[in-house]
Amino acid sequence: MRKPAAQAKAARAAAIECDPRWKQVRARDAAADGAFVYSVKTTGVYCRPSCRARPARPENVGFHATAAAAELAGFRACKRCKPHLPALPERQAAQIAELCRLIEGSDETPTLAHLASHAGLSRFHTHRLFKAVTGVTPKAYAAAHRSKRVRGQLVERRTVTEAIYEAGYSSSARFYETSNAVLGMTPSTYRAGGVAQQIRFAFGECSLGCLLVAATEVGVCAILFGEEPVALARELERRFPRAQLSEAGRAFKQRLAQVVGLVEQPHLRTALPLDIRGTAFQQRVWKALSRVPAGKTTTYAQLAKAIDAPTAVRAVAQACGANALAVAIPCHRVVRTDGGLAGYRWGIDRKRELLAREARRTRGTA
Repeated sequence: MRKPAAQAKAARAAAIECDPRWKQVRARDAAADGAFVYSVKTTGVYCRPSCRARPARPENVGFHATAAAAELAGFRACKRCKPHLPALPERQAAQIAELCRLIEGSDETPTLAHLASHAGLSRFHTHRLFKAVTGVTPKAYAAAHRSKRVRGQLVERRTVTEAIYEAGYSSSARFYETSNAVLGMTPSTYRAGGVAQQIRFAFGECSLGCLLVAATEVGVCAILFGEEPVALARELERRFPRAQLSEAGRAFKQRLAQVVGLVEQPHLRTALPLDIRGTAFQQRVWKALSRVPAGKTTTYAQLAKAIDAPTAVRAVAQACGANALAVAIPCHRVVRTDGGLAGYRWGIDRKRELLAREARRTRGTA
């Protein structure tokens, strides 16, 4: 027969093993961090569920709702997982948020070495962590913030030159080299409200309904699906409120035909010039989307990994939703992890049909 002490020990172990929290501890489940902590009576410490320390025996384990409760019971914080501090992702996010504020508050773009020194990290780790948290590199973040500043300064300052220097550009020549990419037009045009920017558009019909195609001198800037032309024209106005919109003439028919061809025969890629407007992060997502071939699909998580920002899944989804170039940037090829159809700004039925015809064509040429 078992002695009473052995029986009590076995009973404690059985009780812990039946507790669902024990399974999370055994799995080192980071998702459980913050929900509870566990203590080990043989060592006198308490840990997060995700702690990488050697697993304790179940009969020595106790569960506590908070770190304070564990300390009140006489346990001390594990030096490895630091359960008394915010979770590592939260600490990293706070660290990067501080670097973002440093970039935003600096007259000149801080160097990577300066950012790393401020964070107390190596330059490599700072660069990698910044990109993982924000989805862009420190350099791209600084450039985007400077672009935002110059837009504001162009409205507030008396001259374009004054606005350029106030926004942090070291020379006007350096700004003018990238002004079209930053503003979508010249600084003087932007300063005047963008009224000189010309966008031509035309309506067409395809198997998916009504279609609007719009283009600047650079290339096609919008491809929109809808039920009727008036609603599409309003959406175009909403997207380009400062521009001069005008219906295109007969010469635009070839461009319209190219877009209709993309809809009807997506496997036949065409050299369609595009004028892509978006943030640095959005453009990275759209570029990755454009590499997904017809007949194939991807997920938001896979896209996030493709741009080296695996934690930015939600931001990737938002970038897909902001796409104004239907079919040309194939956001219809994004599906849920289980293969189901995720949202599509131009309707699930259109998305289903686009995927179906691409799949049929792929099978037919296999």
